[in-house]
Amino acid sequence: MTIKKLNSAEDKSRVENLYKFENELRAEGYNLIAGVDEAGRGSLVGAVVIGAVILPPNLYLERLDDSKKLSPKIREKLFDEITAQAISYSIVEVGIEEIDAVNIYQATKNGMLRAVQNLKVQPDYIFADAMNLEIENIPARGIIHGDALSASIAAASILAKVYRDRLADEWSKKFPCYGFERNRGYGTKEHLAAINEIGFCELHRKSFNPVKSIIENSNTRS
Repeated sequence: MTIKKLNSAEDKSRVENLYKFENELRAEGYNLIAGVDEAGRGSLVGAVVIGAVILPPNLYLERLDDSKKLSPKIREKLFDEITAQAISYSIVEVGIEEIDAVNIYQATKNGMLRAVQNLKVQPDYIFADAMNLEIENIPARGIIHGDALSASIAAASILAKVYRDRLADEWSKKFPCYGFERNRGYGTKEHLAAINEIGFCELHRKSFNPVKSIIENSNTRS
């Protein structure tokens, strides 16, 4: 990815605009606003990772944006800045067993709730990316494409993405044939070809195709 030369004034203005939702709430008297997002929901392997973060009001984080729009190098830099400057943050892994037991939607929702509960400072309002959360005594709002619209959700998306990418790098060392360091467990042509050739491993989610179909076909034959 080519990193576009930064125009500081434009970037500051863009990041300021990401605080639109947060500032509207602060005008209503809310002060501790948490953003929550996930990484790995559509992957075929491993945990889904949830990030939750409460940022100081209007904190300027250079290049802050939806994690998917950023290079790995910028994400790593922002990860360090967010964890150093956040009022509070947490990162939660939701494992394969829970994903397969309750489905990925519910597992992600469970993880988001735990991530909020794990914050050392509890928020008085929550923004979640495209997910409606119900937490007693804390109002919450799901924002579609929130990681591109809200500073708090964008920061949470970076925490989740960087943490999960680090996990995928470790997975690739244990199971090098699947290319996890490149595909992060998603169903790329390379990954699917490896499953067809050598089968699946212990990291694969058994409730996701093609692994689910392989297991069902094997049970039918037996």
